[in-house]
Amino acid sequence: MTPLILRLSQSGQAVNWIPWQDAVLYYAKDQVAWTLGDETLRFYGGVNRIRNERSYMDIHPIIAVQGDKGRSVMGSVPTLNNRELFRRDGHTCMYCLSTLSERHLTRDHVIPMSRGGRNVWMNVVTACRACNQRKADQLLSETTMRLHAVPYTPNRAEWLILRNRHILADQMAFLEGQCPKDRRPKNDVTR
Repeated sequence: MTPLILRLSQSGQAVNWIPWQDAVLYYAKDQVAWTLGDETLRFYGGVNRIRNERSYMDIHPIIAVQGDKGRSVMGSVPTLNNRELFRRDGHTCMYCLSTLSERHLTRDHVIPMSRGGRNVWMNVVTACRACNQRKADQLLSETTMRLHAVPYTPNRAEWLILRNRHILADQMAFLEGQCPKDRRPKNDVTR
């Protein structure tokens, strides 16, 4: 599998993951302001008829794109969905601490929606089906259950880590530098 390229704003803010084809276009249009990463990825093109040489382009795993100010992502709250929620919580039920596959997990609202709770990162946790059914629409104070971790809204870097399962070491080091030190999303790192 070809790794995704981490696109940054010109000021160095992580924007999103892009396929290598998009990165090649940025390079070809001379829109890459600067790059990071020791490792480069080589992509081959066609063969020159006159010289009989195959063309290629070396792409860095992290590229900053010219003219990309990053204003649209500054302070933006990532979209909440189960896949990233389960990854944020390490595929672990926040009530019984069982680690399960996605098909055995559910989204639980700490303050139930029927009680005025909202469907936002700060009010949801990963729960196994049994714990979610046991809690039902009760507040934690009305149960004997205990929440083992405080829900949080991932920042942009954390969200990008959650979205990509095959992050190169250079990319992970860059993104981790933008994460609060007390919470580091777990992910598979391709080295």
